[in-house]
Amino acid sequence: MTAIVPSISRALVASHNSSLKFTSLAEISSGNLLAQVDLHRTVASLKLRQDKKASMGQFLTPASVAQLMAGMFNRLDLPEISLLDAGAGIGSLLAAFVAKVCQQPQHTSSLRVVAYEIDPFLIGYLHQTLELCNKECQCVDISFNYEIRETDFIEDAVKLLQVGLLNSANATEFTHAILNPPYLKINANSKMRELLRSIGLETSNLYTGFMAATAQLLKPRGEFVAITPRSFCNGPYFRDFRKIFLEMMALQQVHLFESRQEAFNDDDVLQETIIIQATKQRQKFSNVIINTSFGANDDLIMSHSVPYTALVKPDDLEQFIHIIPDNIGQQIVQRMELLTCTFKDLGLTVSTGRVVDFRAKEYLRTNLENKTVPLIYPVNLLNGYVDYPKITKKHQAIVSINETANLLIPNEHYVLCKRFSSKEEKRRVVAVVYDADQFNYAYVGFENHLNYFHKDGRGLSITLARGLAVYLNSTLVDAFFRLFNGHTQVNATDLRKLKYPNLEQLLSLGTAIKERFPSLQEIDELIENQLFGMSNQSEDNPIVTKSRIDEALQILTQLGFPRTQLNERSALTLLALLDLKPTDSWQLATSPLMGITPMMDFMAQYYGKSYKPNTRETVRRQTVHQFLDAALIVANPDNLSRSINSPKTVYQIEQTALELLQTYGSEEWEKSISTYLASIKTLKKQYAQEREMSRIPIVINGEIKTLSPGGQNILIEKIINDFASRFTPGGKLIYIGDTDEKFIHFDEAALADLGVNIDSHGKMPDVIIHFTTNNWLVLIEAVTSHGPINPKRKKELEVLFRSAEIPLVMVTTFLSRKAMVAYLAEIAWETDVWVAEDSTHLIHFNGESLLQAYQIEKKQTS
Repeated sequence: MTAIVPSISRALVASHNSSLKFTSLAEISSGNLLAQVDLHRTVASLKLRQDKKASMGQFLTPASVAQLMAGMFNRLDLPEISLLDAGAGIGSLLAAFVAKVCQQPQHTSSLRVVAYEIDPFLIGYLHQTLELCNKECQCVDISFNYEIRETDFIEDAVKLLQVGLLNSANATEFTHAILNPPYLKINANSKMRELLRSIGLETSNLYTGFMAATAQLLKPRGEFVAITPRSFCNGPYFRDFRKIFLEMMALQQVHLFESRQEAFNDDDVLQETIIIQATKQRQKFSNVIINTSFGANDDLIMSHSVPYTALVKPDDLEQFIHIIPDNIGQQIVQRMELLTCTFKDLGLTVSTGRVVDFRAKEYLRTNLENKTVPLIYPVNLLNGYVDYPKITKKHQAIVSINETANLLIPNEHYVLCKRFSSKEEKRRVVAVVYDADQFNYAYVGFENHLNYFHKDGRGLSITLARGLAVYLNSTLVDAFFRLFNGHTQVNATDLRKLKYPNLEQLLSLGTAIKERFPSLQEIDELIENQLFGMSNQSEDNPIVTKSRIDEALQILTQLGFPRTQLNERSALTLLALLDLKPTDSWQLATSPLMGITPMMDFMAQYYGKSYKPNTRETVRRQTVHQFLDAALIVANPDNLSRSINSPKTVYQIEQTALELLQTYGSEEWEKSISTYLASIKTLKKQYAQEREMSRIPIVINGEIKTLSPGGQNILIEKIINDFASRFTPGGKLIYIGDTDEKFIHFDEAALADLGVNIDSHGKMPDVIIHFTTNNWLVLIEAVTSHGPINPKRKKELEVLFRSAEIPLVMVTTFLSRKAMVAYLAEIAWETDVWVAEDSTHLIHFNGESLLQAYQIEKKQTS
């Protein structure tokens, strides 16, 4: 057999007569197109220095994000499609778009792409990507042409818009636009700022300039999909952009990410990002779809529909975009609408602290001394009051002289609020009372990272200050603030836009507390009882529901789960497994046997979290599996021999863990969790031993290993002991997958010697054998609950093993003929089938002999 040189750009299957033919990359699949483009992205991203990325404000889009964005377009069956990618990079977004177009049942006849990129290093990759897209389109008879414009997009767009080319016969208009614009602040006196002003836009960041110019270049009813920071949704800096963009575009979909880090996890991008999909039309859609996932790779997507008028209120001059992701969010908004008092009604003002420390450095002192007054930083805010003085690196005093008079304010009662907080912090709005009676000075300085509430430059009464601080620290305000604030700043403008209790209610809240500031639970009870006059245990109270989810997250944090498990999905899974509803006390937690689907039904029914269908695998893979590893839950306690991936699999909170969780919120909790954490290693060992007793033993190279019980592993044991000895005698076992452990046996070096380096994210076959006698690589699937090697799976395996230097043979296996019958119509040609109950026979689909390698014929391309 002639050896075949591996190549990343071709798929390989050798023929039985040693004649060699190769298939081009375009013949493999759209998935492989994106895989190769993403490989280029990874290489390019590593070569690009981090400082260069930051200076250009552009970060390359991962394939998972690109696919998610391409999937948001609605009209991909137009006869002619023209796509604009305004900041193409290496072309990840346009490649995902092309792949999506090529997958449509009814193809467009013509696809044109215009890609802008000014970085010479990236342009080289971009050319390769577009050539790959060309080949992909050839395979499905789509006429493809492209143009790379190596010019600044804003400059070029402004020229087109100013000279009116869009209205001429030769206009460059686009039916679709996809973009990941550069995130870069632009100086007020810069050339870029002037260019954007010339098309009617005043903005402080380049990404909104890209969005506005792209939208103007779209045809009527053209579709727009972009991933950007969320910061444009509110705040004064983007008011002009919102007005222009929302006037000509109708939002249709918004995708949120729970994690700031996941969308661009290869880069240090910490802005909260969102994806928006909009259509160029003045008439707005009646509803907008809000989808939420932890990251782009997370297929557990929560979907919620909201009225357009709830997203952008018609009477809001600021045109803030309020993103309401679920029923709890909707209830929070409804609760806030019951408060009608504005800042103007209260006669209050909020301002930013006047002391910018690096500018006033010569006047700052470490501690109080002669002719100085207190200087308050965010670090001094603690438990509802000011903790001063404090041992810290921050200066605690500022000189009080004529030169600093404009930096100081009268020493009176105020409310202070942190100006910066991130979505990962427990509270977004952190407010405290500045009690002037604690400071025997005429003036005080507030550092610039603080906002302070005052009345015409003077202080508030202590009762009003306390009441206002209570309100600002409530779960209601925190939850509402998160709905529309997409950046790390808590701007004075954001605080002015809030609705407040009236003066009488604020004074009532202030009277209810004394020296000790109340706990969060006490604050929420005060808010509910004094502002809304209802029981805190009301079934439809969103604060109770949100607080319960927060409690579950706090428990998982204290149990030591890693950051990737500290999310809403994990919290809801825990609550479902405890059958704990929002108003139940933790003492009522139970441990029912529960499968994944009932868990998701529970989340929707009691916590208003409705996820898209067919997404339960994410709950199992990214939460339940980790709960099992931590011995927090057990699988199939009613039948330990049941396979972990059986459709009948059920889970249950481990008894010791249940007893622990029933003490949450009580005086016993801290003692109980300390004891539990000290015992957890013993518990894990105990449950591991119980499952080990039910495992299936196999012998590999003279070493005994065990497979998890039940399901496909019963069949895998028969493949190793019966199939391999009969049909691949003397063959070398390279890989065996297990339900519990994907790589239970993997001779990676042996596979590498055959020219194959496996991507760990690839969907491996269940068993791989090197049949050394014939020098074949035999790929085997064990079918018990998932499907056989059908044409789609055959193509996937060809792609995964495309660099193999020897022929591939593919075998689907079943436990019985009865099991095989259901899949007969799906089995791919040129593959084999083996049935364990008829272990001496093979069935070959359309071949010259049994267990034979066949070649894929190369398609003719025009």
